[in-house]
Amino acid sequence: MLLFLLGVLVLHLIILVLLIVSTAASAWSVGGDSTTDLWYSCMTTNGGYHCKPASNEDWIQAVQALMILSLLFCFFSLIAFVFQLFKLVKGGRFFFTAVFQILASVFVMCAAIIYTVMSPDDGSGVQFGYAYVLAWVAFPLCLISGLIYIVLRKKE
Repeated sequence: MLLFLLGVLVLHLIILVLLIVSTAASAWSVGGDSTTDLWYSCMTTNGGYHCKPASNEDWIQAVQALMILSLLFCFFSLIAFVFQLFKLVKGGRFFFTAVFQILASVFVMCAAIIYTVMSPDDGSGVQFGYAYVLAWVAFPLCLISGLIYIVLRKKE
């Protein structure tokens, strides 16, 4: 049982790292000499790297907010898991942790969907970058983790 709990904790930490990197990395869209993330749009011109803030459009702000919410909910579910690990009665389930983790997965899924649908496609060969892929990888892992927390029972 201890190894299983350790495995769940490691999975949770991996998901948290994936969400942090996905939110902070500057590669949601890459193409040629430009990269775009949730916060900046950068270009390499004349040997220099020039960045400007991301657009103020509603959709990019929604993606920013949802990714931050997914980070917060994943972090809070980690704190709740550790707290419940020591305070939960024998046979109790980790429902509180599961709800927070499933909400985190829903937030990251919504953010990735909005970015997929609304990101501009100007035909210049711009592709989705690794941070975008990490967000999509974090979604099913986060959902699976939440479902594991629903099934998991505390034993002595």
